Amino acid sequence: MDFGVFIHTNHKQYVGALVSAYSMRRHSRHADELRIELIHTKDHAFLHGREGQKFLRGGRMQTWRMEDLQSFTPLRFMPPERMGYRGRSVVVDPDIFAVGDIHELLTRDMGPYAIMCRKRPGKEDQPGHYATSCMLMDNARLRHWHVETSFNKLFEGTLDYIDWIELKHEDPSTIGIFEPYWNDFDHLDANTRLLHNTKRQTQPWKTGLPIDFVEADKFRLFPPKGWVRRARTALFGDYALAGSYKPHPDKRQEQLFFGLLKECLQQGIVTEAMLKEEMRQNHVRHDALEVLAKTPPLPAPGEGFLRAA
Repeated sequence: MDFGVFIHTNHKQYVGALVSAYSMRRHSRHADELRIELIHTKDHAFLHGREGQKFLRGGRMQTWRMEDLQSFTPLRFMPPERMGYRGRSVVVDPDIFAVGDIHELLTRDMGPYAIMCRKRPGKEDQPGHYATSCMLMDNARLRHWHVETSFNKLFEGTLDYIDWIELKHEDPSTIGIFEPYWNDFDHLDANTRLLHNTKRQTQPWKTGLPIDFVEADKFRLFPPKGWVRRARTALFGDYALAGSYKPHPDKRQEQLFFGLLKECLQQGIVTEAMLKEEMRQNHVRHDALEVLAKTPPLPAPGEGFLRAA
């Protein structure tokens, strides 16, 4: 069976994506059997062609911006197409890093399911939903997935981005739930297989940079707060007054990322010149080289990572 691992990304999260791909190989005993690829927004004209146009998200029309931190998210539905609807694939966000063997996920028993992921619990007035930031897919059973077609429907107003991204149009009987450790939300312990730095405000490689993403509307119970945020955006722009990225509360997760990045530098996957350019563009924190210099080497795969920061 063909196995593919795909990291979808844009220019703002490119370094994270390179580190993610490296981590998948580093921690797999079957790396030579895996197809590990980046899916980059720059290679898909249909995304760029909609710049500045309105699309349906959460019941209202919003502006599509390629400069948003997460403009890559439609591409998470592309792996089945990329593999000719054959074999199995895993897709991850560029802020997900392996500390376990991805081959174990790819070869697990999927039972009757076409898709496996974890479910994000609900809170306050928000119901729980499928977290498609990491999915295991039986590609042959997803022949109805055509990314460009679905993306265009967002702008026609016939498909809501939230419904798409949360799999609300998929048959629930075809979706299975895998263990949380395959998409561990900002949580790292001895069971973690894939660490997801999902809280964008504390991504370790962004600390100190100005916020460059648009917050989702979360003010259904308290609409005045939503109105204030929307008024601020209208007056000052998408990211104005949004603040800056904060340090990650778990220093071990920062240590993991920079330990992986250090190995990427040593192997030529990332260069110092590239890092300096990414820092200049505010894609990587400006003290990244200083942090790298202080980061101890990571233990070998299988030796565990958990130790005092």
